[in-house]
Amino acid sequence: MAAAASRRPRLAVWKFSSCDGCQLSLLDCERELLAVAEAVEIAHFLEASSAVGKGPYDVSLVEGSITTPADAARIQRVRKASRTLVTIGACATAGGIQALRDTAELAELAGAVYPDPDWLEVLPRSTPIANHVRVDLELRGCPIDRGQLLTVIDALLHGRRPDLSTHSVCGECKARGTVCVLVASGTPCLGPITQAGCGALCPTWHRGCYGCFGPAETVNGASLSRHVLAGGAPASALLGPLRSFNVGAEPFRRTAARIEEEGGRT
Repeated sequence: MAAAASRRPRLAVWKFSSCDGCQLSLLDCERELLAVAEAVEIAHFLEASSAVGKGPYDVSLVEGSITTPADAARIQRVRKASRTLVTIGACATAGGIQALRDTAELAELAGAVYPDPDWLEVLPRSTPIANHVRVDLELRGCPIDRGQLLTVIDALLHGRRPDLSTHSVCGECKARGTVCVLVASGTPCLGPITQAGCGALCPTWHRGCYGCFGPAETVNGASLSRHVLAGGAPASALLGPLRSFNVGAEPFRRTAARIEEEGGRT
């Protein structure tokens, strides 16, 4: 990865409500990390350094969802300071696992966790960054794939749009020669409706896809649920993964709601 100009582009990494896992994916780039550091000026990355450079920034990588009024105000400032804004991970692109609170009574949950929930100041829902500001590119996954992250950074440094797959995990299984766990063994699998990017990690190890990378470009959740439930699997085998890392993604939300409305029937 070579520097694209004499002035190195300025990179900022921001955290909102999240576990930091996607930021750690950048630090986990190991051999490539030095090349990244030479190609860009890392101006703001609190996970890696307490040194903070003021904006504007050429590229901002944003992890986490918006869950508080303070988050909602801060993402506006980040957007104004950023020429290109890329959201990374399930929290930033779909509200994250913290969006599970949207499926229950918020006050009841807060009372179960905090001794004095009256001090809490939160928004009614955990929402993705794109619900609040313009997003130039979304990088899916929980966590993101570091290879995809490097592809994105390299493409942006050279002024081109990165080539990211929008097909389903099934395409990755076929490319790897992995036997379909859904067809061959009847294992519930979200692969047909989940975006590629993980390399079909779970099916390769004979497990069903958990949907970590969120909905694929086209989702036929009704067909998948009919097939899985007709094979004798309980509705919970699909509802669990659908209501996990990407519970706030609308195609997953619709599919889960449909399964519940039909009482798990085929």
